[in-house]
Amino acid sequence: MYLNFFDLKKEPFQITPDPAFLYLSPGHKEALASIIYGVEKKKGFVLIIGAVGVGKTTILRAYLEKTEKESLTKIYIFNSNISYSSLLKQIFRELGVAPKSDEISEMVNQLHQALIEQYRQGRNVLLLIDEAQNMPIDTLENLRMLSNLETATEKLIQIVFSAQPEFEKTLNLDELRQLKQRIAVKAVIQPLTREEGLTYIRHRLSTAADKESVIFTNCALRELVRVSRGIPRVINVLCDNSLISAFGYGKRKVDIWVVREIVRDFGMQSTLFARWRWGVVAVMVLALIATGSLLRMKHTVVASQAKGVTTSKAAKIPVRAPAQSESEPEQTEPEQTESVSETGQVDRVIVKGDTLAKLIKDVYGYVDTKMIRMVKKANPEIENENVIREGGRIVFPVQKGD
Repeated sequence: MYLNFFDLKKEPFQITPDPAFLYLSPGHKEALASIIYGVEKKKGFVLIIGAVGVGKTTILRAYLEKTEKESLTKIYIFNSNISYSSLLKQIFRELGVAPKSDEISEMVNQLHQALIEQYRQGRNVLLLIDEAQNMPIDTLENLRMLSNLETATEKLIQIVFSAQPEFEKTLNLDELRQLKQRIAVKAVIQPLTREEGLTYIRHRLSTAADKESVIFTNCALRELVRVSRGIPRVINVLCDNSLISAFGYGKRKVDIWVVREIVRDFGMQSTLFARWRWGVVAVMVLALIATGSLLRMKHTVVASQAKGVTTSKAAKIPVRAPAQSESEPEQTEPEQTESVSETGQVDRVIVKGDTLAKLIKDVYGYVDTKMIRMVKKANPEIENENVIREGGRIVFPVQKGD
């Protein structure tokens, strides 16, 4: 809903992995290179480790986009919490082969023959297991047997694990030591550094923009990277909500105050900012205490002088309150700009600087596309939510369920 306002052609901070917005930091390049090397050289097992939201799935999809589909048969396991038998059956489905038996030993033998056929056709078989930390230990223990399916010189199936750091603890279990020994290539994706985070945000904005423009202030960008701790998914969430909030306020630039409001809303207050804030509060309290002490001292001195020096000229000068000028106009009550009916419906006058999104947020406490549609439906005269006339009135209906 903010695209036209910021001159954007598409939303720059979607949390879904869009190849058009792919940004490869040095860590992401290393992970992508590890997958390419491990699969093309048929090393068997490849392991990609990274915390939640650093971009592991994005790298997997980037690899699949770049690789030649004619020479690769890919099997993507989204739900890794499955038994070994179910995993084998899913591999058969992706290969277009019907298992002849439910016995695991028979299925492994049949799979061996199917992989040999793929090899003869010049195709490499890739098994991608996303969120591997959720895979049962029994399945992992049996999975190593697939690495035994090989020719005299090459592995017939390549397996890539994408997992969170706790997966390494699982691999350290005694029953999985043989699987761990078979991992030939490993890469770790770290959170973005400060400079990488700034480049990441600017890259996504430039990709989505119709024309070159500055949407975030430098202070706002630095705050976003610091609070997010360099996690791309968190950066996306904070940036997207910052754009929505700035649009609601009618601001053409996202400043640090908008970012800090979003940070507080998500309960992600920066530790550095919190220390700075409480430091300022402490200084202000001390200043107020000092000011109060000075005022009390001054009051005591003045009182003492008033008692001891009654002949002072200053004491004899009468002090008269200024009279109100007759020509000064009487203050009148401001025109009422908002009224509320008995049913709770709000009727509000548009004043200078108002935007529809800002008014909706003032009335309901938040704004989104659904809310804008609801208010436009109640006010048919509003054809474009970005253009409302000063002095007009807008009706804000009661939300259903309130």
